[in-house]
Amino acid sequence: MVSQAAIPQDPLGDEEVVARVLAGETGLFEIIMRRHNQRIYRVARSILHKDDEAEDVMQDTYVRAYEHLDQFEGRAKFSTWLTRIAVNEALARRQRATRYQELEPGSQREGDPMDRVASLTLNPEQQVADTEIRVLLEQAIEELPDKYRTILVLRDVEEMSTSDAAEVLEISEENVKVRLHRARALLRKGLFARTGTQCKEVFNFHASRCDRVVQTVFKRIHDLGLDGMNLRKESGLGLVQRPGTD
Repeated sequence: MVSQAAIPQDPLGDEEVVARVLAGETGLFEIIMRRHNQRIYRVARSILHKDDEAEDVMQDTYVRAYEHLDQFEGRAKFSTWLTRIAVNEALARRQRATRYQELEPGSQREGDPMDRVASLTLNPEQQVADTEIRVLLEQAIEELPDKYRTILVLRDVEEMSTSDAAEVLEISEENVKVRLHRARALLRKGLFARTGTQCKEVFNFHASRCDRVVQTVFKRIHDLGLDGMNLRKESGLGLVQRPGTD
C-alpha cells in the first residue's frame, strides 16, 4: 500500500487520478478505492445481502477496473463506470449462487418478504437510539425486492442522480423513476419519518474494513503482475453485462 506521504493532499478529480495511474503513479489508485469504497460496498450489499460477499465483490471490482483502466473513455463519470462494474460483478455472483441454490432442496426463503417489513414496528413510548433506528431501516431495505432495493440504495442512500443511476443499471431514466417510486411505496412512511436523515448512515463501510480492502486489492494487483501498469487493450473484454430492464 502506498504511504500517505505519497498521496497528494489536494483533492484530485477521479479522471485526473486515472490519468496519473495510467502514467505510472500506480499507488494513487488507493485514492480511487478509499473515495468509492462506501458506494461500492453499499451497491454490492444491496444485491447480495451478505457483508463478506459484498467485500469480495468490492475487491473484484477494483482489480477488474485497475486491469482495464485504459478502457475508461470518459463518456460517463468514472464513478458511474466503476459502480456499473460493481453492479455486474454482484449480479454475476448472485446468478451463480441462484443456480447453486436451485439444486438444493428447501433453499428458497419462505413467506412474503413484505410481511416481515410490516412486522418492523416501533413502540411510540420507547426511546429508540439512532443506531437502533438505522438497524430497523436496514432491515426494511433488506426486505425489498432486488430491483427496488438497488435503485433505492443508489438514489436515496448514495444520492446518485437519476441519469447516473440509469447509466449504472442501463435502464431508462423513466424506469429509474418508476422503480424508485415503487421502492419508496414499499417502505412504510412512518418508518422513514422516524429515521429522518439516518437513511444516509445505513450500511456504513468502516475505516478498518476500508484498509483491509485497499491492502488486499494491491496484493492481488501485485500477484497478477499488474503493478507495473502493463494494461492491456484487448477486444471483447466488455466490462458490462447488460442487466434486465424489467
